[in-house]
Amino acid sequence: MSLFIFIVILVALIWVHELGHFIAAKLFGIRVDEFAIGFPPRLFRVRYGETEYTFNLLLVGGYVRIHGEDPSSAEATEGTARDNRSFANKPRLVQAAVLVAGVAMNLLVGWLALSGGYMAGMAAVPGTSAFGTVRDARATVTQVLPESPAEKAGMMAGDKIEALQTGAQKFESPLTAENITRFIGGHQDESFVIIVSRSGVEKVFIAKPADGIAPGKKALGISMADVGVLQLPVHLALLQGAVSAKQVTVSTAQGLGIFFSRLARGVADWGSVAGPIGIAGAGASAVQEGFAAAAFITALISINLAIINLIPVPGLDGGRLLIVVIEGILRRPVSPKIVTALSLAGFALLIALMLTVTYHDIAKLVG
Repeated sequence: MSLFIFIVILVALIWVHELGHFIAAKLFGIRVDEFAIGFPPRLFRVRYGETEYTFNLLLVGGYVRIHGEDPSSAEATEGTARDNRSFANKPRLVQAAVLVAGVAMNLLVGWLALSGGYMAGMAAVPGTSAFGTVRDARATVTQVLPESPAEKAGMMAGDKIEALQTGAQKFESPLTAENITRFIGGHQDESFVIIVSRSGVEKVFIAKPADGIAPGKKALGISMADVGVLQLPVHLALLQGAVSAKQVTVSTAQGLGIFFSRLARGVADWGSVAGPIGIAGAGASAVQEGFAAAAFITALISINLAIINLIPVPGLDGGRLLIVVIEGILRRPVSPKIVTALSLAGFALLIALMLTVTYHDIAKLVG
């Protein structure tokens, strides 16, 4: 059920993106021929006014067919001087606004999702919020390194530390991330019994620090932070949501920039990205944890969709936007043959990238 709910959320995010293009086109008087959720084969369609609304079987995307946007179509090249409702005949700034509208809608949804999470109570680290006070902060595992003693024992990010002891000594200090880290560092040659709370269920793990995890010392392979709950009234939640949306947008753009830079050099870290399978797994887990976690993963994916669509690769909004900018500089349309060839190459590149990421998703599950 959690996976189904997440798929619905993902489809809704795609719908929201396309809705941005649709609304902008309508506002600027451009004819919209089709608004589609998913890709063919078609399941059903409904015509309302001049627009056909279709729902398709392959729910991995969606599209809006805007009159005159496809430069290779006859309608975009024949009789356009008489057609003031064609995308091709609108000013470049209007074309750019229609293309960017999908990105804007995803950023808007990201902000609103984060705001909703803060209204319900979102996980936060004390001292990092611009508004309100984080309550009930507890030492929480934020990262588990691959092949580490902690991972082999079964620990996961999100586990809340409830108790900790070695064979000879029980941890008595306040359960803060700093105190626990210091305690583990002082008992590197002993095994630890670690009691955690995971989604309200108590779990017990036994792990012993090992070499090769952290430089110069033995380690369990976990990172921790004191994580609590930040719950805000509507007006403050909207403000905090805006602050967090900006932070997520900047960090996402930086992360993607680093990934593609490494990809170009042939040293990409495929473990740092997730494809459809990885996203579905993370999304289903988040939905299972409750509304706030689901709101956060929704915001994260929505903002990722916005940033990815701005990449200047043909086949994405960013690629089409780049063409519009070039046409504005040249003061004439780019050859439809060139645009079509670049779009096909862009789609091929995107499909190859998706298949590669999916392969690594499967490898993580199997491995």
